[in-house]
Parts: sequence; C-alpha cells; structure tokens
Amino acid sequence: MAVLNWGMIGGGEGSQIGPAHRLGARVDGLFDFVAGALDHRPEAGRDYGRRLGLAADRSYGDWREMLEGERARADRVDLVTVATPNATHFEITRAFLKEGFHVLCEKPMTMTVEEGEEIVALARETGRICAVNYGYTGYSLVRHMRAMVARGDLGRVRMVVAEFAHGHHADAADADNPRVRWRYDPAQAGISAQFADCGIHALHMASFVIGQQVERLAADTVSCLPSRVLEDDAQVNLRFDGGAAGRLWTSSIAIGRQHGLTLQVFGEKGGLRWAQEQPNQLYWMPLGERLQVIERGEAGLSPEADRSSRVTIGHAEGMPLAFANIYKDLAEVIAARKAGRTPDPAADLFPRAEDGLRSMAAVHAVAASGKAQGVWLDARPPMFR
Repeated sequence: MAVLNWGMIGGGEGSQIGPAHRLGARVDGLFDFVAGALDHRPEAGRDYGRRLGLAADRSYGDWREMLEGERARADRVDLVTVATPNATHFEITRAFLKEGFHVLCEKPMTMTVEEGEEIVALARETGRICAVNYGYTGYSLVRHMRAMVARGDLGRVRMVVAEFAHGHHADAADADNPRVRWRYDPAQAGISAQFADCGIHALHMASFVIGQQVERLAADTVSCLPSRVLEDDAQVNLRFDGGAAGRLWTSSIAIGRQHGLTLQVFGEKGGLRWAQEQPNQLYWMPLGERLQVIERGEAGLSPEADRSSRVTIGHAEGMPLAFANIYKDLAEVIAARKAGRTPDPAADLFPRAEDGLRSMAAVHAVAASGKAQGVWLDARPPMFR
C-alpha cells in the first residue's frame, strides 16, 4: 500500500489529544505527516509544525490558509484530522469536505443536530469520507466483542450497560481553572457538558458492539457543583432499535474513578465485560458455564480483533494504538478507493458522520429530558426517523 499524505488542524503544543493522533496516524507507516495548522496563534502553530518536521510552506498559520495551500497541490493531503475546539468542528469539516478532502473529525462532530445532518448530506453528496474519532472502538477486544455479538455467541442482546465516569472535575477549587471551566460554559460547550464530552463515547461504543442504534432515552442530569450551569453527572436509560435496553452512567465528579470507560453486554446465552483501563482482557460468561478470560492477541480471535492487534500477548495495549486502528481502517479504505478495489471487510469499522449525527441527537435529547425531569424522548435525528 502506498503511503498516504496526512494533515492535522489543531492538536498543537500542549494539546491533550494531538500527540495521540500523531502517534496513531503514523505508527503503521501508512500516513506521512506533511501539513498542519496546529495552533490558533498563527506563529506558534507555524513554529511548532516546523519543529515536528513539516516543511515551512506546509506549516500553516490557520485552517483557511491550509485549505488554500493544499487544495491545488498534486501531493495534497489525502486525509485531514480536525482536532480543534468543539465549536469549530462544523465549519472546518464542511469546508474541507466541499473541496474534496477526506476528514477525520474529533467528537462531537457538530454542536447542533441540523449541522450534523448537513455534514452527513455533504459527505454523501461529495463521496468523501467523513469519519468521527470515537477512537476507543479501535481497541482489539472491543472489536472482538462486536464480532461475538454479530455471530450470535450471546444470542439476542437483552441489556447493555455503559459507563464513562471519572473524578477529575470534582474539586470545587477548580471552578476558575480555564482547562475545566470551559467544559461547563454553554457559550463554549453548547447544551451539555459531561454527556457531550464522555457520555457519547460510551453510547457510541454500546451501539458499535451490539449493532443497534438508540431510539428513545430518558435522562437524569445534575450539576453537583452549584456553580456549574451544565451537568457534571448523568444517568440515562436507553431503548435500542433492535430491542435491547440500556443503562448509561457518565460523571466527572466520581472521585476514585480514573478513566472509567466500561461496557457490559448481557444476552440470552451469555454476558461480556470490558474496561478500557484493562484493555487486554475481555470477560466472557457463557450461560451455565465458567467465567472465561479472553486475552488480546491469543489464537482463535475474530479477524477484526487480529487485524487490530500489534503487540504480542501479555504486553500492554494503549489508547494511541486504538486510535491507530481508526487510521489503519481509513488508510485501507482510502487506498482501496484510489486503486479501484474492494477494501478489507475487517477494516470497515471506523465511525462515520452518521454516528456523529446520532450522537448529537442523543446529546440534545439527554439535555431536554434532564430538564423535563426524565421524560422519555425520541433520540433519533430527524433524517433517520
């Protein structure tokens, strides 16, 4: 496979997410990092890009300059990653899709359902890929869970329980910390804080694994710190289109929890449990049998799990490698399109614009249900009803 050209917007020096993307995109040698607009401060972005090895004429001051500089190049980027503040995702993603670029956008893809529907329509109209970085679905054993559900190992799925709870925003003394404050400010975060930040990861993973989309939900949201306008804890009841029920808890005030992303799936014939902080083990309990521990990298796993596992069994697998699997999927699909061939079916797992749209519809439904004391609401975007 020929190496593809990759560019990044945002993710500058000191960014939490930028290094994970740069590691993930390049670990398999499938992308070259050739262009970037890495900081909202033009000179800082140009300088950092050059220090990362970008050519001076492709280390841009802002995304508009990057779009202008890349659109006419014969060696223009094949994929653009958008890792900027949430409120800018829609404008940047739309602009690059219109110019025929493939895009990987950080979540949330947009701030409104209407914007999400526009991005879905635009991606379909242009034929360009618009992926959304629900990167935790890149973990090998998450993909194996999906394969087990799809082949019927659990029988009909009855219940899915998802959590993404941490305690890193529990200190009231952090109320004025700019790295925390913006997340609970409606002007910057939109209508939701914790659910839009972490809850949608858990929701997307649930849908990804069980192969069902949420139809209705009822939410209990609370701001445990009185100074916060937006929620820092949410408990959401879910009903999926394939008949499964769901429970989702997300929190930023759960002292003692670190990352806290876990998923449990209960079916007619067995149950599964996985935690992101121990990603090498998947716990499988067949009905009436002993608990089994499935190890990442062991023999006999699904093609989806094998393709997304790089290091030998017993060694740690981390978040950048999960991100790398999203990039590996995208590289395979983009390369297949260029070559006019069918991509590897095990690579067709990256989250799409449709997933980003469903997440935004769920965010708005959770916010509305929380304000209405937990009333059940339709969680589907209008274009999918």
